[in-house]
Amino acid sequence: MANKIIHAAGGVVVRSGARRRFAVVRRSKDGSWVLPRGKLKRNERPIVGAQREAVEETGTRVRVQEFLGAIIYRVRGQSKIVQFWWMDAAARTTWEASKDIAAIKWLPLTKAVRKLKYPLEKLFLRSVVHRGLRRPKRGPGLRVGTKAKPRRRR
Repeated sequence: MANKIIHAAGGVVVRSGARRRFAVVRRSKDGSWVLPRGKLKRNERPIVGAQREAVEETGTRVRVQEFLGAIIYRVRGQSKIVQFWWMDAAARTTWEASKDIAAIKWLPLTKAVRKLKYPLEKLFLRSVVHRGLRRPKRGPGLRVGTKAKPRRRR
């Protein structure tokens, strides 16, 4: 029997300003500091799940920007794939985060990387920001939950 793959999605959630701040969340179940992320619901598109998880875990409205990549690791003998998107956060928290989250911190990059528990997430966050993968200065963001119209051929 083949191992079932666990699919999850999340965001590198950023507040812009004089100095960018990155969201890191502390899970209630084990106290680990992680990037906002979670398992996808049945038949849920990864980009939709990523936005849902980011909103639930940070309590902040987000605008999904670009796809950053994925990390893969083993959990209790199963492979888990977590896809991440760059997300711009609203300036203020809009509502309370889910009960699964004990705390949220908005930190500069170096402190956010240090705060994360898992080496793979530390490496991922550091590398995507240093590679220059970040949203354009101005842009509408990605429309989540809508299908793009196919272009007509001429």
